[in-house]
Amino acid sequence: MRTVGKSLSSLVVLATLSSLSLSARAAPEPDASRIQLGLRKLGVIGRVLYVAAHPDDENTNLLAYLENDALVRTAYLSLTRGDGGQNLVGAEQGPELGLIRTQELLAARRIDGAEQFFTRARDFGFSKSPDETLKIWGHDAVLADVVTVIRRFRPDVIITRFPPERTDTHGHHTASAMLAVEAFRAAADPKFHAEELTGGVTPWQARRLLWNKSTWGMKPNEDLSAFAKLDVGRFVPLLGLSTGEIAAESRSMHKSQGFGVAREPGPIIEYFKALDGQPLGATAPRGGVDFGVDFSWRRLRGAAGIAAATEKLARTFDPQKPAASIPALLALDKALDAVPDADLRAQKKHEVAELVVACAGLFAEATGAEHEVAPGQEIEISTRLLARSPADVKVDEIVFPFTPAVAVGKSLVGQGADHAGAPLDTKHVVRVPADRAPTTPYWLAEAPEPGLYRVPDARLLGAPESEPPLTVTFALTIAGRPLSITRPVTYKWVDPVMGERHRPVEVTPLVSVCPDTSVLMFPDQGARALSVRLRAGAANVAGQARLELPAGWAADPAAAPFSLATKGAETIVSFRVRPTALGAATGALRVVAEAGGAKYSRGVVHIEHAHIPVQTWLAPADVRLVPVSLATGGKKIGYLPGAGDEVPSALRRVGYEVTMLDDTALSAASLARFDAVVTGVRAFNVSERLRAAHAALRAYVEAGGTLVVQYNTNNRLAPLTAPIGPFPFEIGHARVTDETAAVTFRDPKQAAVTTPNALGPRDFDGWVQERGLYFAERWDPRYETVFSMHDPGEAPLAGSTLWARHGKGTFVYTGLAFFRQLPAGVPGAFRLFANLLAGGKPRP
Repeated sequence: MRTVGKSLSSLVVLATLSSLSLSARAAPEPDASRIQLGLRKLGVIGRVLYVAAHPDDENTNLLAYLENDALVRTAYLSLTRGDGGQNLVGAEQGPELGLIRTQELLAARRIDGAEQFFTRARDFGFSKSPDETLKIWGHDAVLADVVTVIRRFRPDVIITRFPPERTDTHGHHTASAMLAVEAFRAAADPKFHAEELTGGVTPWQARRLLWNKSTWGMKPNEDLSAFAKLDVGRFVPLLGLSTGEIAAESRSMHKSQGFGVAREPGPIIEYFKALDGQPLGATAPRGGVDFGVDFSWRRLRGAAGIAAATEKLARTFDPQKPAASIPALLALDKALDAVPDADLRAQKKHEVAELVVACAGLFAEATGAEHEVAPGQEIEISTRLLARSPADVKVDEIVFPFTPAVAVGKSLVGQGADHAGAPLDTKHVVRVPADRAPTTPYWLAEAPEPGLYRVPDARLLGAPESEPPLTVTFALTIAGRPLSITRPVTYKWVDPVMGERHRPVEVTPLVSVCPDTSVLMFPDQGARALSVRLRAGAANVAGQARLELPAGWAADPAAAPFSLATKGAETIVSFRVRPTALGAATGALRVVAEAGGAKYSRGVVHIEHAHIPVQTWLAPADVRLVPVSLATGGKKIGYLPGAGDEVPSALRRVGYEVTMLDDTALSAASLARFDAVVTGVRAFNVSERLRAAHAALRAYVEAGGTLVVQYNTNNRLAPLTAPIGPFPFEIGHARVTDETAAVTFRDPKQAAVTTPNALGPRDFDGWVQERGLYFAERWDPRYETVFSMHDPGEAPLAGSTLWARHGKGTFVYTGLAFFRQLPAGVPGAFRLFANLLAGGKPRP
């Protein structure tokens, strides 16, 4: 019985010398044009690694050109997952936003064809200094990750998006280039992280390190004579698209950042400067950059025969008869056995395997009867194999998870002139081991450090996502040569609008524990309710839930029994949490469910957006307990949502009555019932009706209401052309990224800092990620400025909060990051926001 191996990580494709190995993740079946491109790509062995800091930093024009026209194997290394940015598609922040942006990058790569890597670095928010960035990330750790990716991917050319010199760009941007410069040489040093030079990983010296200057914000008459040029706007006849059009579709996948762009079918000029390695050569024949690297097989001694074979394959391919290319592909696979470079050999055999499957028209899938299964439980897996060509395909065995291989020994009758083509269907029940870890992204499995995710398994470093929880491998023989296909086990259903959809079958805990909030605020000594949703991962789960509390806190009841009869059943258990004495300190509780002799303290969270696959992660069942001395003005708040935030639920936790409003409520009469009206983050950027409601909002303020406008952006992607306040002001790009920056009260008697809460410096303690962003830049003198603050070494900024009396009411614009502080339970932020909502009115 043949043993079928699996790859150890997403970074490295491992193939044996005796068989082909193919691991696929439900990718679309390639058409004849894609097969033809794949055949041409067999003759190219060059690799290019693009390096930048965040999702959406990559130059999709260049990636699309390299992959689809130059046919070079290309990858993007994003140092972070973008979890510190903003979100235009929902309210997710932090790890959940990082999951969204990771999947947006993978969706972009599925369009432009490049690969995707990451380091462990966390996006801790905007940074103005590469020194701050490298200090928080941990310079040595992230440098080691970049080196690991270089050694495993082995690029001929490394390209940075940003220059390594200190400029006025994001500190993460500059740091990404600085690390690329260091890693260019360190990757070739056998003394640098020598412990990883095992298992086939070897030192690697790329030939060139280039800076790809961004055309974003380029001056009209800027001197570019020191840069080499490359036109990457190439038409790809096989695809019927230019690389600029492909790139636009790719870039438009960054939907959470609002980066949709128009297609660009014409020439696109990119600019390059050498940073290290061999200097740039003369102008290439097509008017582009000569990277000075022969990307063909002919650069390897003794590989002329392989080069000739790949050229013939591409030249003789018949799109009407793809299976006719299989014998030549299998002959090439055999010839590749003689390639001494193990990594190159494995990669090209992998590409050949993909093309054999595509030319054979093989359809292979594995689906689960349910979308989830708990450790120790059974799940039925169905498989289907279908040959849609006259290729000679034999199914030797099927390897289901956690069970010995199942012998099959049947031939698939392909579809052709005289072939009916019936599918081979199987069903198999497997039991998931009781010690199998539940599904969660590998970088979120452990609590992170301030600047770095913890990844104990070094084999996963750089991988874009975890391996599928369950896979099935089909061991085949095609035209006499062994080949294996691995497919993830997915759950398949039909959405009446979107049609057929898939999601990976996930391993879920026996009990999922989800508190209804991550923060409980205590503006007084009274008890606060905490509800916990418990969900069963199997039938007949019973036990008790309890709270592990810090000193100074108590809960009633001490434990809550539960019994869940069926898989998927849910119940709510409730507790009352209270401080036991005056002056109880801020702390955190953990909800623990005990069942079957085990303890469970994480909850299954699903993130669902139409443009990415369903994402699952296990969130810790922890709740912060935060005492706060808080006085409030009027309690009735109308909230006009923007791009998504959790401010409304945070306000409800301290006693406000928050009503969510839509565009139909934008009249002075309908707003009059509220003590204050708040607009969510970027609300004026995303709502045309809100921008047109200036007169109604102004009338509401004139009549005595308070209007609090949270930050909006004002740039070429989201320009603000309509007035926001009763008097003119302009929003700029200024921000304070140091969450510990000193804050000066410009007028200690101003109502914003005295009424109804008397604020002091300690109210700015404990802020998270940043002070604020998109401050006002210029304003009418009728506005009062409330605070002054600045990052180290910079001039004071007064535009974080504007306050104006208008008629009987008050208007406030604030760039302070309440959308981060209030959900995080920062006491001083609640006290300040309560003052803004009061609009100068004393406590009733």
